[in-house]
Amino acid sequence: MIALVAAALLAGQPACVAPPGAGQLLDQPQRIIVVGETHGTVEAPAAFLGLVCEAARQGPVTVGLEMPESDQALLDFVMEATDEATATRILRGGDFGDPRRNDGRHSQAMFDMILGLWRLKAAGHDIALRPFAPRMSFIRGRSQGWWELEMAYRMSRPLVDRPDARLLILVGDLHARKLGYGDRHGIGLPAAGHLHGPDTLTLHFAQQGGRSWSCQPDCGAQETFVAYDAAVRGVILEPVDGGAFDGVLAVGPTTASPPAGLQPSPISDGSSS
Repeated sequence: MIALVAAALLAGQPACVAPPGAGQLLDQPQRIIVVGETHGTVEAPAAFLGLVCEAARQGPVTVGLEMPESDQALLDFVMEATDEATATRILRGGDFGDPRRNDGRHSQAMFDMILGLWRLKAAGHDIALRPFAPRMSFIRGRSQGWWELEMAYRMSRPLVDRPDARLLILVGDLHARKLGYGDRHGIGLPAAGHLHGPDTLTLHFAQQGGRSWSCQPDCGAQETFVAYDAAVRGVILEPVDGGAFDGVLAVGPTTASPPAGLQPSPISDGSSS
């Protein structure tokens, strides 16, 4: 493994650390791959970055992120930065620099993942970022079900804007489910269920214990439950929960990742190494 990483660095390419089974996943014909996650972990964004890295070797990739749609301009500036120090400064100038953004979607691990995506583009890969979370709904008194529908619409737009790119989406596990929850919490059909079924493959984030950062109500590292063999690793393609998901992403017991805004800003020497 060390030799592979060293070879990638010498070749000027970011080192991919994709989860086992990534190749089989990317061999599937579906253009849309929705990866569920538990917010506020170190491992989920890292595994997703590895999947994107592998996909980018095959062709153009659009990355859908559960971040406010109003962040599009910020993410464009990040990806267009000429060096990593500039990309870091721009990214920290948005919500990632705000310690109040503590729901896990602006964690240090997500911050690091986006910089990893910048490195892939800087290395010559065709990658674009598309945030899809509605900043606000125009439907007053809406239920969660309306939010899911709006989110799905924004998830799907890159298929029009970048028709030749594969679409990889990272989203909370609840929204990655294809089948409905009935009347549970007014969710109805989750966002992934509104996408074109034959062209969509979804992965459930396996609950294997460990910790995640969340506020329940106190903010901090929270214990997560175990519902899947903690020893299993990688992408396992098999129907889950009656077809609600097409497979599982298993990263093992997770580590909590606090908000990036709580971390001290590094003093950079301006290099992109």
